[in-house]
Amino acid sequence: MIKASVEPWIEAPLKRFVDDAGVVLALLLHPTGQVQAQHGFTRAVDIMSACALAAAIHVSSAELGRPLDGKPFGGLHHAGKERQVFLAETQTQRGPYILLTVFDHESSLGLVQLYFDEFRANLAGAAPAPVAAPKVTLNEDFEKELNSNLNALFGRP
Repeated sequence: MIKASVEPWIEAPLKRFVDDAGVVLALLLHPTGQVQAQHGFTRAVDIMSACALAAAIHVSSAELGRPLDGKPFGGLHHAGKERQVFLAETQTQRGPYILLTVFDHESSLGLVQLYFDEFRANLAGAAPAPVAAPKVTLNEDFEKELNSNLNALFGRP
């Protein structure tokens, strides 16, 4: 069950991936480390820690891959005794996202990779067009209001 999702269009592709691949934990995050959706985590501190580590590992491995292969490393895999980790990037029209998954003996790296390719296509298909950022214009009284607010904030007349 998806515990949390920032945007509703992410839920269906992630739920399908989790169900099909049989992963224990899943995090979809922005490359900056901001969580977009999660499955299987029970504590917010675990989500924040995993997002920070996943973003750092993703950036580091991309930079390590450039001098070695001439391009960033793709999906990363780590096999532990009890559980395994798979980390890979996916692209949408909203930009890149990182998927971090943890799976055990009920699944395999081959299954996770197979369903990750399907997830990548499903997520890209579900992503709505990017929302254009509104053009910010400064009010003609901006400086006066700013000074007034700063004075009020610091208790000056």
